[in-house]
Amino acid sequence: MRLSIFPLAIVSMLFAVQASANDTIIHVIDSAGNPLENAVVYAEAPGLAITSKPGSAEIEQKDKKFIPLVSVIQTGTSVAFPNNDKVKHHAYSFSAPKQFELKLYSGKPSAPVLFDKPGTVVVGCNIHDQMVAYIHVVNTPYFSKTDVKGVARLNNLPTGKYTLKVWHYLQAPGAEIKEQVLQVGAENVPLTIRLNVKAS
Repeated sequence: MRLSIFPLAIVSMLFAVQASANDTIIHVIDSAGNPLENAVVYAEAPGLAITSKPGSAEIEQKDKKFIPLVSVIQTGTSVAFPNNDKVKHHAYSFSAPKQFELKLYSGKPSAPVLFDKPGTVVVGCNIHDQMVAYIHVVNTPYFSKTDVKGVARLNNLPTGKYTLKVWHYLQAPGAEIKEQVLQVGAENVPLTIRLNVKAS
């Protein structure tokens, strides 16, 4: 009897530890009320000193697609663009936050691309017009992206007042990023954000 209860107790204890931190759950829905995948969710705090820890990320080129379609990274992050197709690609961006060009190549470029300014960067392939990727660069370590259920989790947010921002690549060009006040405390209630987009 004790043997059957012990594993359940361990599981319950682990769940309690995971849920006890200041985790904020955000549900993002489209204009029709459907879950919205690939929405970027992040929290900014006025006056909060951000210790930048340059990280790394990867956007793969496979089956003539960029994978993932949407990425969210912190400023100072370097992104690699490996080409795992049998054909060559020519990745580039003319977006203001980061302009770059990786001329016709196979395999992995010798150096990743550093993204040091916030904003949205649209990446394309000069050979295959259907290839596109979106990189949303943010000035905060508190960010996430919604899953197929439209759910994003912001983990370990210190107690305080934040500006919650939500962006999606289907928003009209130049559309303002959705913002609202987020108060993080001992107990955090899941939030639902509606964006004026229609998921395809």
